[in-house]
Amino acid sequence: IRHTHGGANAACGLYTDRGVLRGLPAHAGARAAPAPAARGHEGAWLLEMQLPTQQGVLASLARRDVRERVQQASESRGASGDDHDTREIVLETVRLRAERARLLGYEHHAAYVAEDATAKTTEAVNAMLARLAPAAVANARREAADLETALRTDEPGATLRASDWSFYAERVRKDRYALDDALLRPYLELERVVHDGVFLAANRLFGISFAERHDLAGYHPDVRVFEVFDAETPGEPGQGLGLFLADWYTRESKRGGAWMNNLVDQNHLLGQKPVVVNNLNIVKPPAGQPTLLVWDEVITLFHEFGHALHGLFSDVRYPSQSGTEVPRDFVEYPSQVNEMWAWEPSVLRSYAVHHVTGEPMPAEWVDTMLASRQFNEGFGTTEYLAAALLDQAWHQVGPDGVPASEADVVPFEAAALESAGVAFAPVPPRYRTTYYNHVFGGGYAAGYYSYIWSEVLDADTVEWYRENGGLSRENGERFRRVLLARGGSQDPLQSFRELRGRDADIAPLLARRGLDA
Repeated sequence: IRHTHGGANAACGLYTDRGVLRGLPAHAGARAAPAPAARGHEGAWLLEMQLPTQQGVLASLARRDVRERVQQASESRGASGDDHDTREIVLETVRLRAERARLLGYEHHAAYVAEDATAKTTEAVNAMLARLAPAAVANARREAADLETALRTDEPGATLRASDWSFYAERVRKDRYALDDALLRPYLELERVVHDGVFLAANRLFGISFAERHDLAGYHPDVRVFEVFDAETPGEPGQGLGLFLADWYTRESKRGGAWMNNLVDQNHLLGQKPVVVNNLNIVKPPAGQPTLLVWDEVITLFHEFGHALHGLFSDVRYPSQSGTEVPRDFVEYPSQVNEMWAWEPSVLRSYAVHHVTGEPMPAEWVDTMLASRQFNEGFGTTEYLAAALLDQAWHQVGPDGVPASEADVVPFEAAALESAGVAFAPVPPRYRTTYYNHVFGGGYAAGYYSYIWSEVLDADTVEWYRENGGLSRENGERFRRVLLARGGSQDPLQSFRELRGRDADIAPLLARRGLDA
C-alpha cells in the first residue's frame, strides 16, 4: 500500500495485491484499474480519495485492516508534514479573517458573515445547531450500537471504529431492508436519470424543455451543452431561457465534490441570458459501458439541478442579484427542495428502469427505499453538524484566540468538537480542518451551517407542495415566480413568507431527520 496526501484527486491508496481489495465490487475495480497505468503503476489498483472524510469504498472493503488504512489516509490529509500540509495556511487564513473582522468592528469573522446572511447573528446560528446536536448524536449512538452488534459477529469483542461504519451500515441496511447499492445500480443509468428524471420533473413543474446543442462546444470534451426553452403558450413557441452545461465525470484536473456555477448571470441591465453549469464527479466507465449510479449520485443530480433552475429562472435587473446571488444560508434551499422530485412516484417510475431489460425497478424495492429514508440519519446529521460546529469554532475566535502553532490545529479541533457535544469517535466530522475545502478553499467560511439552515426552509416547503397537490404546473409556477425568479433582488426570507404565508417551522425538518422523538 502507498498513500499520498494532497487534494482529493492526489490522496489515494495504491495496491499491488488484488486480494487486499476483497469485497470491492467488480465495477469499482474496473473503474480504479486504469489510473495506475496512466500514472506509471502497471498491474496495480488505485483507490482515489473523495473529498469528504467518509470514503465510498469503505462500504464494501471486506478486510478491516484495509478499511482502517483508507480511513487513516483520509483523516490525515493536510496534516502529514509534507508539501501538502495545510495547517500553516489554515492558521494564517483564520488569523487574517479574524483581524479583518476586528478592523471592521465585528467581534469575529462569524459575526461579520452572519450579518449579511438571513441568520443575522451568530447567536441564532449557535442556537439552531445546539438544538439539533444532542438529538443527532443520540441517534448516532443508537445506530452505532446496532452496527457494533453486527461487527462482533465477525470480530468478537471488537469496538466500532469510524472505518467500520459504512461497511456494517451497508450490511445492516441489507439485512433490515433487503436492499443495497449493487441491486439498485442497474436501474439508475445516467442518461435515463437525467432525461426521464431531472428534466422530466422540471418539465412537469415549469413547462420547460431541453435540446442538446451538439454544435456548441463545451470547455472540455466531456461537457455537454443543452439549450433550455420556456413553456409554450397558445400560438407561441417556447422562448429560449438560456444554456445548461452538464459536466458529470471526474478527471485529474477537476476538484472533488459537486457544484453549480453561473458562467453568465441573467440580467436585464445588459440583456444577458443565463449560462449555468452543473459539475459532479461520477467516475467515467470504460468505453461502451453505461454509467450506472448509486442512489446518492441520483440525489446529487437533482440537488445541483435545483441550483441550475435558480440561475435559469432568474428575472432581475442586476447581475449582482441574479439567481443564486443570495445569502449563503439561503442558497442551498431551492436545490434541497428539488431533491424531493427524485422520490416522486411518477418521476421515479419513469427513470428507475433496468438499463438492459427495460423493466421498472420492483415496486417493493421502491417501498423499501422509502421506508429506509431515515436509516443512518443519525450518522449523516452528526457528521454534518460536527463539520458545521467546527467551522463556527474556527471563525468565532478573535485575533488573539487563534492557535499559535501548527501543532495546535488538531487539539483545537478536538476541543471544539468536545465542547459542542459532537465528539463521537465512530462519526468524525464530514470534513476535518486540514481538508475542509468549503471553508478554507471555498465560499463557506463561517457559513457551512447554511445547509441545515436552508433545510428548515426546504422541509417546510416540501410540506407546502404536499398540502397543495404536489407535482403540478400551478405549484411550479408559483415557486418559480415568487422565489426562484427574484434571486437576491429582495429579502429572501420575504420571498419565503410570500410563498408559505408565514415564517418557517422547524418541525418538518425534525421529523424528516428523526430528531423529533
